[in-house]
Amino acid sequence: MDEDFLRLALEEARKAAEEDEVPVGAVAVFEGRVVGAGRNARERLADPLAHAEILALSSAAKSLGRWRLSGVTLYVTLEPCAMCAGALVNARVDRLVYGARDPKAGAVESLYSICTDPRLNHRLEVKGGVLAEEASQLLKGFFQRKRKEQDRLRRDGRAG
Repeated sequence: MDEDFLRLALEEARKAAEEDEVPVGAVAVFEGRVVGAGRNARERLADPLAHAEILALSSAAKSLGRWRLSGVTLYVTLEPCAMCAGALVNARVDRLVYGARDPKAGAVESLYSICTDPRLNHRLEVKGGVLAEEASQLLKGFFQRKRKEQDRLRRDGRAG
């Protein structure tokens, strides 16, 4: 079941890539049904807070009519950053399932353990590495294309 919901998050990530956003997607699930979804939209919305996780949590809160998201599992393609991990704790999400680890910004297991820190008032269950290779390849492919695009622009004298 975790893989099925993470595949939905991967669909959101692919949509983000089509919008020229970093391909990260998330879905929030409550009682076996999707109640929220999000994908990176920082560029499109010109909003530093428009991470996939934040948008999925906001969508879930609207759908459920409450900010306290107990009973919710968030599925996300990339290990959440510090902002998003903090949002998961503050929203009282029960469980996080993510795909690829993020050694540069991951705040769930890689750099920090925000979601399981015993000093915080809420902790959640964490399961990482689900469909990690697929999620990782999506990100790698996106950044390779961006680098090629930048190289082409530099060669043509149009890069800033």
